[in-house]
Amino acid sequence: METDGEPAARAGAERGAAGPWSVVVPLKPLALAKSRLADAVGPAERRGLALAFAQDTVAAVLACPAVRDVVVVTDDRPAARALEALGARVLPDRPGAGLNAALSYGARAVRERRPRAPVAALNADLPALRPAELARVLAVAAAFPRAFLADAADIGTTFLSAAPGMQLRPAFGGASRSRHSSSGAVEIRLGGVPSVRRDVDTEADLRAALELGVGRWTAARCRAVSRTAGRAAGAAGAAGTAGHGTAAG
Repeated sequence: METDGEPAARAGAERGAAGPWSVVVPLKPLALAKSRLADAVGPAERRGLALAFAQDTVAAVLACPAVRDVVVVTDDRPAARALEALGARVLPDRPGAGLNAALSYGARAVRERRPRAPVAALNADLPALRPAELARVLAVAAAFPRAFLADAADIGTTFLSAAPGMQLRPAFGGASRSRHSSSGAVEIRLGGVPSVRRDVDTEADLRAALELGVGRWTAARCRAVSRTAGRAAGAAGAAGTAGHGTAAG
C-alpha cells in the first residue's frame, strides 16, 4: 500500500539534510523470494531472510547522505509494514509484470512528485550494504545520463541510475550486465564498494555477505536459523541414537 510519505519525511528530518537521489527497491512477495536458498533453509526461514535482507538494504540506503527517499514496490503486506516503519514509501506492485515493470513503475511514481529527481534502482538483497559505499557509487553515477554497477559475479546488476530527464529503462535479471551496457548505460568501475555489489541469491552468496558484515536484521535472522538448524540436528542425532539402540536390542 502507498503511504502518505510521513514516515519517509520523518526519517529524512531525523538524519538531517537529504541528498537529491530517490532510490527504488523492488521486492517480490516473500513466499516467492530467494528460491535459490530453498536447498539451505526451510520456507519460513527463507521468507525471514528475504525480509531481513530488504530491511538491511533499505536502512542502509536511508542512512546514505546522498539519498532523499526510498520507494519500495511490493505486494507483500508484512514486508510493506516493516519497510514503512524504517521510513520507506511503499507502493503496491500495480503492474504485476515482474521486476523491471515494478522498477519502471516506482521510477515514474518518484518523478510524479519530483519531475527532476535523479533516480536509482537497487536490489533488495544487499544485506551488507554500507551507506558510505553507496554514496561513492551515486557520486560517480551523477556524472552520466544512465549508469550501472555489476554484481559481485560480474554477470548481473545491483544498481542502475537515471539522471534528471532520463528514463531508467531497467533490464535486471540474469545476465543483465551485458543488457544494461548494450542499452547505453555506462558501467561504473569503482573499487572498494563490495557491499553494493554483494547481492545474495545462494548459500555461498550469503556466506560472502556475512564475511563482509551484514546489518542487524540479517545477523539476527541468521542466528535464529543457526539455532533452529542446531536443534534439528540435535533431534536427528537423538533419534538416530535411539533407533540404533532399539535395533541392537
